[in-house]
Amino acid sequence: MSKSSYIGVFDSGIGGLTVVKAIADSMPNENIIYFGDTAHVPYGTRSKRQITEYVLADVKFLNTFDLKAIVIACNTADSIARAKVEDLYDLPIFGVVDPASKRAAEQTRNGKIGVIATNATVNSGAYDTAIAKYNKDAQVISVACPLFVPLVENGRFSKGDIVIETVAREYLDPLVEKGIDTLVLGCTHYPLLSDVIEGLYPDLQIISSSGAAADTLRQSLEASELVSDTDDSIRKYFVSDDADGFKRQAQVFMGDTLGGDVTQVSLE
Repeated sequence: MSKSSYIGVFDSGIGGLTVVKAIADSMPNENIIYFGDTAHVPYGTRSKRQITEYVLADVKFLNTFDLKAIVIACNTADSIARAKVEDLYDLPIFGVVDPASKRAAEQTRNGKIGVIATNATVNSGAYDTAIAKYNKDAQVISVACPLFVPLVENGRFSKGDIVIETVAREYLDPLVEKGIDTLVLGCTHYPLLSDVIEGLYPDLQIISSSGAAADTLRQSLEASELVSDTDDSIRKYFVSDDADGFKRQAQVFMGDTLGGDVTQVSLE
């Protein structure tokens, strides 16, 4: 690997683009390969065995490129299958769960941390375990929020939108009533809900797993002297289904144009 090698990023669909955006904002010269497994989205309702199979196929595809790191930009995939990926590949593997957990554990004032995520991530207990590594006295309260992903993908994530605010209150009021002072957005779709959540609960510290993952990746590449110093960055995007649909939605998650082509590939 070299400074100009790619950072490989993958997700079950389009939400991982919030991680790509965070990486690009932090390290604009990096070459990035993104794979969205849109043929099998969502992972959050699948079995552990099925999720692991999908993740290993995703990583196998990314590993056909010259990589210097892989980022599992999916909380579900990270919580279920990261250990298996690390066993099989001799590459630096970064997830989203541990960086967000570390940040939440360090920043909470009263030790009560809320985590919102998919069913699979919540059921895995990954955040409970990771947060305990950094703050053994922290109380973690996790809630699955299955309605958030489809609402975000349908553009319902703006302050003042009565639909998303009603759903957010239903999920989050019980957490706030239990005294949490820090909330982890444990799904890569959820950073788009930051403004809504901040508007409803201005006293909460909000931790984005996407932003925390990008910061951890940057720190590691800097320590290894592998940060790209080229002027022209390359972005390549691959999906397992419906490249046109992915391209249409991508601007919502990136906040800008993709800056690269989208290619549909089969992993069968």
